[in-house]
Amino acid sequence: MNGESNPVALVTGASKGIGRALVEHLLGRGYQVVGCSRGDAGWEAEGFLHLQADISDERQVKSLFREIKRRYGRLDAAINNAAVASMNHFLLTPAASIEKMLSANVVGTFLVSREAAKLMRKRQYGRIVNFSSLAVPMRLAGQSAYAASKASVESLSQVMARELAEYGITVNVIGPSPTETDMIQRVPKDKIEQLIDSMVVRRLGTFTDVANVLDFFLRRESEAVTGQVIYLGGIPNG
Repeated sequence: MNGESNPVALVTGASKGIGRALVEHLLGRGYQVVGCSRGDAGWEAEGFLHLQADISDERQVKSLFREIKRRYGRLDAAINNAAVASMNHFLLTPAASIEKMLSANVVGTFLVSREAAKLMRKRQYGRIVNFSSLAVPMRLAGQSAYAASKASVESLSQVMARELAEYGITVNVIGPSPTETDMIQRVPKDKIEQLIDSMVVRRLGTFTDVANVLDFFLRRESEAVTGQVIYLGGIPNG
């Protein structure tokens, strides 16, 4: 078991993209980091433990947390980064597509947050950080199902913030601007350019942008910051 000087963080969707960048960032901050994804991470680092888990499966999530408890006996931060996205016109979106997004984005966030809070409340301290998207405030065409799932994450997070405050656990949300990951590579370039042009900060987001907000939410001094959603890229125009 790690001592009090070694905080423990869980990052879902840790194999690539923002998830991997945040794992590396937290390792640099002195955290012991547990990452999870449905497949192998494909990379290793000192202080990093990767476990396979489908976060939409309650049994697998409970097994994940049993292993965290067994190895570390604590959890200081849970970062719910894993997500499924799809871009399609509302009239052409099959039920299976929205069910997949709701399962991963909403149910997965719910299950991981619930089990994390159970472990955190024993020490009366914890930080839960969930992920939304600019698709919510900008109401992006072609992303009705994805935006609905992320709007649900925001509401879920704000209710959790109320329910978990008595245990010293904060719950906050980051809404990144478009960032160079596999997720946006499937979006037509002109759509990305239109989105960037509609933001105040007219550029692609960076992993550093996200890590900066994450650091703020994770600070012990941020105990009065909970139930908040911070969108990156500036307040959308229009």
